[in-house]
Amino acid sequence: MDLEDRIKEWEEKVYLSWVKKRGERKKEFKTFSGIHIKPVYTPLDVKGNYMEKLGLPGEYPFTRGIYPNMYRGRIWTIRQYAGFGSAEETNSRFRKLLEAGQTGLSMAFDLPTQLGLDPDHELAYTEVGVVGVSMFHWKEMDMVMSGIPLDKVSTSMTINATAMELLSMLITTAESRNIDKNVLDGTVQNDILKEYIARKNFIYTPSPSMRYAIDIIEYSAKYLPKWHPISISGYHIREAGADAVLELAFTLADGMEYVRKTMERGISVDEFAPHLSFFFAAYSDIFEEVAKFRAARRMWAKIMKEMFNAKKLESMMLRFHTQTGGAELTAQQPEINIIRTTLQALAAVLGGTQSLHVNSYDEALALPTEKAAKIAIRVQQIIANESGAADVADPLGGSYYIEWLTDEIEERAWKIIDQVEKMGGMIKAIENGYPQAQIAESAYRIQKRIEEGDLGKVGVNMYYEPEWIGTTEIFRVNPEVRERVISRLKKYKQERDSMKVRDSLNNLRKVAEKENENLFPYMIDAIRAGATVGETSGVLRDIWGEYKEPSIF
Repeated sequence: MDLEDRIKEWEEKVYLSWVKKRGERKKEFKTFSGIHIKPVYTPLDVKGNYMEKLGLPGEYPFTRGIYPNMYRGRIWTIRQYAGFGSAEETNSRFRKLLEAGQTGLSMAFDLPTQLGLDPDHELAYTEVGVVGVSMFHWKEMDMVMSGIPLDKVSTSMTINATAMELLSMLITTAESRNIDKNVLDGTVQNDILKEYIARKNFIYTPSPSMRYAIDIIEYSAKYLPKWHPISISGYHIREAGADAVLELAFTLADGMEYVRKTMERGISVDEFAPHLSFFFAAYSDIFEEVAKFRAARRMWAKIMKEMFNAKKLESMMLRFHTQTGGAELTAQQPEINIIRTTLQALAAVLGGTQSLHVNSYDEALALPTEKAAKIAIRVQQIIANESGAADVADPLGGSYYIEWLTDEIEERAWKIIDQVEKMGGMIKAIENGYPQAQIAESAYRIQKRIEEGDLGKVGVNMYYEPEWIGTTEIFRVNPEVRERVISRLKKYKQERDSMKVRDSLNNLRKVAEKENENLFPYMIDAIRAGATVGETSGVLRDIWGEYKEPSIF
């Protein structure tokens, strides 16, 4: 009897008979993304040639990991996304996180900084320092990084519409310490496409915004050899309501758009592609997340080799940072979020991430307390040192279920990417409202499953405790921070050389009016001269205009 007949016999005589007597918990089993799951997977579910689809770690198509020994050499970079209030408060938190074992900084900025507004702007007043550090000129960056060796610590900055200003601040800070910008290591997010799709912290219209983003990639390829000039981000797409398949498809489609636009500058793909990085979410459905990460590596390798003719293996490697799913955390019984984030972090490690941030258990309530942030670091350290997950490259590789699910997610993601390509690429798709509508539909579908009980959420739609009274410590930003920051800005403007600032902003304006010159050197000059993020952004607003999102419904 061959395997196919044997499985059919088992299903009819054993499985169905057993279920008839004992029943099952659900009428239908599905992944978080709604993919139907069979009761068991066998070699019959695994298709294709092993070496072509999986290969070995460190070799094309990198399904099993981008390095031959993965975490046996060194573990992933442990990052804890942090930043709040003023520069000195954020510096204090960074120092404590480094003391707790964090190995890379991940900087959060407040909304005014992200939207190119100084803290004294009337629209900024209530948001100064609330969800990140207020960063309005380079000396604030110098204060945030006080006592931190810029030439030894990797720094990731979650900033997009003002990414050039913030990276210029870091470069200027390094120069003030006689540190060459060539040694700066880290990442600036700089992914404006996902802002239009999901996060909505854009400033300018799409065309000049893409020019701005590509200017950073071009400049970094030439002058910042260790820097990752973009983090192509699926995380925010996922947090906006996308399922795993949409997150993967739209992230890679965004990446394709950035590669195209950079190559249109006449830059060889192998000159900049090794420095591209990605950013994904990790949710609690461990096996779906692992399959997503494995499919992402295989798909990107194929895209770079076959579509863009990359020659270097480094150009085909998908390097990614992961953050656990913030939208999955609950305000109800917040302590059990530690268990959720542990599962999510484990999925990221089993999936081969290069960098990881674990959300703190209290993030559904407020910014993390120092205690919660330290526990989040300990989650990573326990996975790295006690679980065994870091001892083998791609430990779930070869599982019939994982290989089938990797193929299934890849196949579904390709269909979405093909649809985007038919529209003319991601910019056209965004203008047509395609990814926005797909994410909205996915968010509705997921929420409906939660409300109907099909998608379990402990403490919300099952094991709910109405008598639970919150005793979790809540972190609040000191409201006095705002006045202190605004006062410091006023003093800074009085003491700087206003003529130098004016001249540098005029030069920035002239270059922004052109289309064939890189903006970055002029931005660095403006920041170095003492211009604020509100002033540089104000110049670009005058020329490029502000984007008003059209309705997609």
